[in-house]
This record gives sequence, C-alpha cells and structure tokens, in this order.
Amino acid sequence: MEEEDQQKILDLVKELVNRLLSQNPKPPTCNPNPNCPDFQNSLRYAFRILSSRLTPSIAPDAAAIAESIKRGLATKGKSSQALTLAELYNKFASKTGPGSINNKWAVLYLLKIISEDKKIAQNAPNSTLLLPNLGLNELDLSNESRISRDFKRREKGYDNGVLLVSKDPENLLEIAFREFVNLVKEENEVSEEVLVRDVLYVCQGIDGKYVKFDANVDGYVLSDSIKVPRATRVMVRKLCELGWLFRKVKGYISEIMGRFPAEDVGTVGQAFCAALQDELSDYYRLLAVLEAQAMNPIPLVSELTSSVNYLSLRRLSIWFAEPTVKMRLMAVLVDKCRVLRGGAMAGAIHLHARHGDPLVHEFMRSLLQHVCSPLFEMVRSWVLEGELEDIFAEFFVVGQPVKAESLWREGYRLHAGMLPSFISQPLAQRILRTGKSINFLRVCCDDHGWADTATEAAAAAGTTTRRGSLGYGETDALETLVVEAAKRIDKHLLDVMYTRYKFKEHCLAIKRYLLLGQGDFVQYLMDIVGQELSEPANTISSFQMAGLLESAIRSSNAQYDDPDILDRLRVKMLPHGTGDRGWDVFSLEYDARVPLDTVFTESVMARYLRIFNFLWKLRRVEHALIGAWKTMKPNCITSHSFTKLQHAVKLQLLSTLRRCQVIWNQMNHFVTNLQYYIMFEVLEVSWSNFSNEMEVAKDLDDLLAAHDKYLHSIVEKSLLGERSHSLYKSLFVLFDLILRFRSHADRLCEGIYELQARTRASSLSSQDNSKSRRQTRDDPSEPGSWFSDGRKALEQRAGEFLQNMGRELEEISKEYTVLLEGFLSQLPVQQHVDLKFLFFRLDFTEFYSRLRPGT
Repeated sequence: MEEEDQQKILDLVKELVNRLLSQNPKPPTCNPNPNCPDFQNSLRYAFRILSSRLTPSIAPDAAAIAESIKRGLATKGKSSQALTLAELYNKFASKTGPGSINNKWAVLYLLKIISEDKKIAQNAPNSTLLLPNLGLNELDLSNESRISRDFKRREKGYDNGVLLVSKDPENLLEIAFREFVNLVKEENEVSEEVLVRDVLYVCQGIDGKYVKFDANVDGYVLSDSIKVPRATRVMVRKLCELGWLFRKVKGYISEIMGRFPAEDVGTVGQAFCAALQDELSDYYRLLAVLEAQAMNPIPLVSELTSSVNYLSLRRLSIWFAEPTVKMRLMAVLVDKCRVLRGGAMAGAIHLHARHGDPLVHEFMRSLLQHVCSPLFEMVRSWVLEGELEDIFAEFFVVGQPVKAESLWREGYRLHAGMLPSFISQPLAQRILRTGKSINFLRVCCDDHGWADTATEAAAAAGTTTRRGSLGYGETDALETLVVEAAKRIDKHLLDVMYTRYKFKEHCLAIKRYLLLGQGDFVQYLMDIVGQELSEPANTISSFQMAGLLESAIRSSNAQYDDPDILDRLRVKMLPHGTGDRGWDVFSLEYDARVPLDTVFTESVMARYLRIFNFLWKLRRVEHALIGAWKTMKPNCITSHSFTKLQHAVKLQLLSTLRRCQVIWNQMNHFVTNLQYYIMFEVLEVSWSNFSNEMEVAKDLDDLLAAHDKYLHSIVEKSLLGERSHSLYKSLFVLFDLILRFRSHADRLCEGIYELQARTRASSLSSQDNSKSRRQTRDDPSEPGSWFSDGRKALEQRAGEFLQNMGRELEEISKEYTVLLEGFLSQLPVQQHVDLKFLFFRLDFTEFYSRLRPGT
C-alpha cells in the first residue's frame, strides 16, 4: 500500500476515535486531542481491532446490510430516516472509480455495529461510556485493578465488549497444561504413539502389540484389559475398520490368483485382481508416508512446534477418510464378484459406478478400465476379425461346433448371463451378427474380402484394428465401430450371395419348378409321367422318372435355364405304403448347396416339398378333368349309330351324358378358380413381396426373415397352415372325389364307345341277313332271327349300364354338393383375409349361398 493511502487511513481512524470519545456521556479526563492519554489508548485499541484476523459471521452482502438497517429504522417509526438512508446508500453504492470504496459492505457493517454499541451503552443501568473498551488506560492500571474492573463491567452489562487477554506472569496456564498431561498419563496405560503404530500395523493386515484380530467377532479389537479412555477405544475401533477391509480384499486377491488359470477365474477376474492390486499399491505408499510421520513424537498441548509431521489418532482418522471409502467399495465388489466371472462380473461392477460422489465415480471408472480391457478386446477381435478369443467362456457370444449349413443359425448365440449392463441388447445383437457374417464369409463362402471391409470400418469409426484401441467409457466409439463394421460386412455378404452364388436366380428356379410356376414344363411332365404314375408305387423306377424329367426339360423352355440350376433339379420318390400309386410318392427336389443351404435348410425344403405335393395334387386333378373333357367331347360320343336304338334308351343316354357334363362343369369351375387363386393370389403376390424385401434387405438375417415370411405366406394362404387343417382335409376329400368322377366318366365313355361299336356291327349284320332272307325262305316254326335277339339284348344291356352309371353319377353329384358346401362354409370363418377372398371367387354369383339354408 502506498504511503499516501496509509496516511489517509490513519487520519480516518483518528477522526473516528475522536468523534466516538467526544460523544461519551461522561466528560473525559482531558480534551479529545491527539496528545491526550485516553485518545492514545483508544487509538491503539482501535488499531488492534482493525489489524486482527477476526471476521464477521455474516455474508459480505452490502445490499442485505443496508436493507437490514433500513428495515430496523422503519420498524421503530423512523420512516424519514429510512428514506434518507436509502438515498444515501444508492449514491454510495453507485460511486465507482478512483476514490470509491471497494468493501462497501464492511463500512456498512462497521457503522451498524457502532450504532448498536451506542444503543447498548445508552440503555445500560449505569452507562458512562459509549465504547467502554476504548477508554481503558492499560498503562496506568495494574493487573489486579484491571481484573477487578472486568468483573465490575460484567455486572454492569458491559460483556458485549472485546475480551482482553492479559499476560500471565505467574505461568498459571503452563502449570495447568502440565497437570492435564499428568492426568492423561494416569488415564492411559498405553501411549497414543503406540496405539497409532498398532493401527498402522493393523491396516497392513498385521496384528499389533495391543490391537489384534479376533476371529470370534471377525474384526480387530483392543483388549479390554488395557486401560484407555472410552473415546480412544472407540477411535481405535473405527480406524481398525480399514484393516478389516484390507484383510478381506487382500484375501480375495490371494485366493483368485492362487486358482488362476482356472476356468472360473478367467481373464476378466485376473484383470479385476490386477486393478485391486494397483489400488493396494497406492494404499501401501500412503501407509509408508504415515509410518514415517508416526516416528515423530506427538507434542504436548502447551508446546509450540514448528513441525506438523506427527501422527495422532485424530490425524490418522483424517488420513484414512478417503482410503476407507475406496477400501469399503472394493470389499463390496469383492463380495459381489466372488461367484461371478467374465461379462457378468464387469456388469456387476458397472452397476456400482452409478454414484453421485465424484470420488467414487472416478475410482470406479479407473477400476473398470482395467476390468473391461479383456472384454473390449474380445469385442474388437470378434467384430473386426471374426475370432472368438474366449478360452474361459467369459464372452457374451458363445460358439459351438456345427456343420457348415447350420453355422449361421446355430453356430453362435448370445449368452444373456454374460452380457454386461453397459452394452445394450440391440448392440449385442449387432455385435453377434457382425462376427457371424465374417465367419460365414470365411467358412461357407470361402471369401476373404471381409478383411479390407473391416479395415475400412475401423478407419470410418476413427479407431484402429490394433489391440487396446477400445476401453471402458468409450461406449459411443464401440457402437460407432460396430455399426460401421456391420454395415460394410453385411453389404459385402449380400453382394457375395447375390452375385457369386446367384441367390435370386435359385429362388426363382424353386418357384418355377417346385412351385410349378413353369407352365409348359409342368404340363408336359404331367403328360409323359401320367401313365407311369398310375401304376403301383413299388413298381416305379426312380431312374425312369429321372429320364422322363430330362425329357420334360428338353421339350420345354426350361432347357434355356442355367445348367447349374437344371443340374440341381431331381426326382424324389417318397416312402410308400401298401396300395400307394405313383402319384402319391412322386415329387421333385432342389439341391441347395453351401452356402445356399443356410437359407434352404432341411426344414425349409420339407415345407417346399409339402407345398409341391399340394400343388401337384391340384395339377393332377386339373389334368384329370381336362382328360375327362377330351373323352366327353360331343363329336366323340354322338353318332348316327344311336339312331336305331329305342327312344327310351336314347333318352337315358342323353340324360346320363348331360348329368356327367353338369358335374364336370361344377368341378371344373371349382378347380379353375382354386388354381387361379393359388397361382396368382398366393404364389405371385408372395413372390412380389419377397422380391421387394430382398432389395431392401441389409443383412443376412433380413434375408432369412424375408424368405421365412415368403414361405409362411404361401403355407398359410394355401390352406396348409395349422389353423386351416380341417379345411385342408376337406379339400383333399374333394380332390379324391373329383378323381373318382374321372374314373366314372372314363367308364361311361368306354361303355358308350363299346355300344357304338356293337351297334355298328349289328347294322352290318342286319344288312347281310336281309340279303339272305330274300334268297331263301325260313321255316315258319323257327324262332326269331339272331339279329332280332341280339339287338334286344344289346338295348337291354345298354339300358342297364346307363341306369347304373346315372345312379352312380347322381351319388357323386350329391356327395360333391355336400362336400363343397362344407368346404365353402368354412372359408368365411378363416382368419386370413385371402381365404375369405377365395370364397368370394368361388361363390361370385351367390349360387352356393342360395343353396345353403339360412343364408
């Protein structure tokens, strides 16, 4: 401070003291001037107050102090003075720059205290001084008079002044300190230095001289036979908690490291023990410092020492505050993780990191960086290299040996028990799929382009492929790396499947051949295998069927397909039982090799086979109706040969043919609409949706899901689902009835053809007999001629045959009507909307609805 400012402050203090002395109600012994002894004593006392380190117990807020003073004036009814104070304070507070006061609140506080002191002095019973402490003459008063006056002031109410501590010429304070030390020694059998040293031993897991571990109470105790104050005993017990916690943590480390490399320990457990050991190393360093300080003696209360490097129990409690928090947390983690390992251990430790205390949070973060290091290395190796470096089964991705076709679906899975809580379930699924994609490319596709893709993903994520590039607390970086790697590797995998292995072309081939979408091929195959498949199943050769399949391929547009696709199409003869025909056991199969068998698994191909059998039966029924129509053509069964038959036989023949034609029309209407529904509403719509989903698929899981959805859609809409089982059975009963009708129609046509042949033969015979009768005359006694007898028998047999066929056709018609009505009645209650649309197609004119009662 400059000399001019110092002089200014000195003058202000002198002026303040002078004014205070002049306002005393009792006249001073001398006029208040700088040379007066009272003035000099009061000035020295004022400087003692100003130079002391005493601070007020209020917040340094000038506005609050001013408001308090103003409120006090207003309470006493001095509103004008309160307004004047407010104006003066506004001017005082707004003044800044040179000459202004910085500590405005201090000035206001000083003025407030002086005002209150003045009021106390005025209200005292025998007030003679404004500030009595400022009027003391310390030089003229002896110690005895000074003490007596102090007692008098307390009686008069002057105990609001500042207490003056006088000198102690008789060393009474030192004598009292010595007596206190002797009393402490009498109460303590053991010195505090010895107890401090014992506590330091205990904190290292070593029994001290007086503080030892008691297994009965599971803790360190100070023997009851040792005479120490109760407060000291409590303090020692609190400090020994750190030793008990240390003993637990140290024992866990020794136990785990003694079992390593056991499978129940693992690399994460080893990293946890290493992190605990690092914390204990810092703890050992602290104990070394404290032991050095414990060598210094504890000074007495009365001794003044320049060195503070001594250790008492109270100081030790301050030193142990932070280590106790850490050690207590480590003990909790040790108890929690004793039966855990791998990702489960890391997740359990992570739960304790969610703490509001910055000390605990930072400690847990440092601990988790060590513990999670092996786990993050496993994630990096799996995501970027596809390597599962998990010797002790600690990773949340588990692998198992399977065949190549089952690698994607069954080779790897998530172990929920090993998934740490700081890795979300969607992120874990993406991690699993990324590593699976690499292994699928390497094992099933024999592709190595994923390595460059993984390097690009690491560069895009801002990390490297080196070990240790990821750690705890970098969850965002981990997620970015996984997202980038998954995006690039999945894209590369789909490119390999679409381009190199032609997945889309194979799906289309299955649709064309197994789902009978190639019309000319299916029709020609039906034509050439029909006669063979009508034979008993045990007489049919699969080699012969394979030859007929080749003939159908060469005779249709299928011959222009990729030879690799045609080579995969094969004949499969199902197991047959007694009475089975070739139609019941014949089927086609498609050989899906690696890696296509990941999509077209055995279960998937079994569903395709079921669909093929249904479609093959439907095509067989359609083919049977077409064959029946060919034999029932009017120009084949109507001829002038029937003109010579009796009128009744002729009417019966036309009625039977008409009835057969009506039944055929009804069955053809049903089969045609069902065939249209299956081929267009089911197969084509499902294929269109599947094609669109293939275009937007981002990974192999999306592709598998799209294909499963495509296959499920076909199964459900084709009445092959579990919910349509009764409908499926009704439909196959109808198919069998239609095939039975075909056999009756064939019998009817064969009978008509035979009747035509015999009628023609009878006409020729009658012409020959007429010529012979004109040449010779028969005996009148001879019976009728052979022609007349043969014609009657032929007409009789024709009538019986037509009557039987008409009756059988009528039974078929009635049975078909009942079965069809039962089938149609089940369609509206089906849950799938497309099956309801099938009912609309079959009963478009509401013909069947009118036939059913109550509709």
